[in-house]
Amino acid sequence: MGFDRNEPEQRRRLRAALKAADISVSELWLKYFSLSGDAGEYEVEAYLQGLLSLPAIQRDLLALAANELIDDLPRPRAPYSDDFASSRPAMDGDEGGGRDTKAESDDDGGETGTLAPGS
Repeated sequence: MGFDRNEPEQRRRLRAALKAADISVSELWLKYFSLSGDAGEYEVEAYLQGLLSLPAIQRDLLALAANELIDDLPRPRAPYSDDFASSRPAMDGDEGGGRDTKAESDDDGGETGTLAPGS
C-alpha cells in the first residue's frame, strides 16, 4: 500500500491539529477506535510519524476522531450582556438582577405571571 498524493498533507495537518489542541496519540487512538477504526495504537503512531500508510477511510476516521476531541475542548467565549446581569449585585427592590425568574404571589394567594402595564 503506497501513499496517495494527499496523504502526506493530510498527515501533516492532523499532526498540527493534535499539537495545537494538546491531544495525545493515546487519546486520539481511543476516540478513533470507538468510531470503528481498524488500526492499532502502534499503527496510528507509525502513520503519524510517516512510517506507515493508511487507507483513506482510516485517515478520515482519524480526522473525525481528532475533530470530535477538539470540539469537546473548553474554549473561551465572549460574554453577552445578560451574562453580567446574573452576576451583578441586586439593586434596591430588584432581587433578581433585573430578571423576573419566578412567579410572584399576589395578595389573594393567586399567581401572577405577567405585570400589568404601568405597574
